Amino acid sequence: MADMVNWGILGAAKIAREWVAPAIHQSARGRVAAIASLTPGKAEALAAPYGDVTIHEDYEDLLADPAVDAVYIPLPNSDHVPWTRAALAAGKHVLCEKPIALEAEEITGLIETRDATGLVAAEAFMVAHHPQWARVRSLIEGGAIGRLVQVQGAFSFYNDDPQNIRNRPEQGGGALRDIGVYPCITTRLATGEEPLSVTQARIDWQNGIDATAWVQAEFPGFMLDFYVSMRMANRQQMAFHGTQGVLTVETPFNAQLYGDAVISLRQGNGITLERFPGAEQYRHQIDAFNASVLDGVPFACPLEYSLGNQRLIDMIYEAANPAP
Repeated sequence: MADMVNWGILGAAKIAREWVAPAIHQSARGRVAAIASLTPGKAEALAAPYGDVTIHEDYEDLLADPAVDAVYIPLPNSDHVPWTRAALAAGKHVLCEKPIALEAEEITGLIETRDATGLVAAEAFMVAHHPQWARVRSLIEGGAIGRLVQVQGAFSFYNDDPQNIRNRPEQGGGALRDIGVYPCITTRLATGEEPLSVTQARIDWQNGIDATAWVQAEFPGFMLDFYVSMRMANRQQMAFHGTQGVLTVETPFNAQLYGDAVISLRQGNGITLERFPGAEQYRHQIDAFNASVLDGVPFACPLEYSLGNQRLIDMIYEAANPAP
């Protein structure tokens, strides 16, 4: 029985270079085995720290490589579904960056393909593997804030580069797809609830993409309000406001990059802080995926869970003012 997952990486995107490839290398049972890039020199640069790595000049060659067990896909959003399908058809397990699809119906199709092949296929929501979110859910379920009434979220950064894939509509760009998915999935992770409706959504459309979005959604027993933007200074926070307390996640999404992972619980005039200094959410994600491939352990964020998140994103677009 295999004791190691040999990973192939399609493309040399920044997230692969800075976070996921290092996580694969540091994982207990994974290694970077192959990299493909369409840009000369990029694959070689990404492979440099990882020893014996096979370089492929196109993605099809990597998928045909018998030494590759699993594929990580950090390509533009519009390429996620076709390359996930192609990787599964080639007999490879797949971890694909979010959003794995642009519409919920596409994920339904991926679930069917995954089941037909018997392989592991999942969306790379690293937050689902950070221990701070398990702790938030435990505190809410344990009654630390009483009855949950309101969830508030924010995620923003400034990027108006027209050449960046996030600003290109033909590549599935936009704030909701890039970062709006995070307030949605962390609310669902923390509460175990699914949305009933999107009661209000407003989008600032710029050159065909949603540069900023303001969203209000109804969940069973509470409301979610959040905004996301690619035209505002860096900010991220999630807060869960109940009848007896407020639970705030200071660095909910980009732990370490944006700041330390800290959650604060305010009850009356007292505040309790909990810190997670050693948590490496990308490595936890790869370790969990490796366990799914090698041991059959259920993955924390299966495609069925991703389907629920994409349904919420679809609901937001449907409720919002259309693109001009």
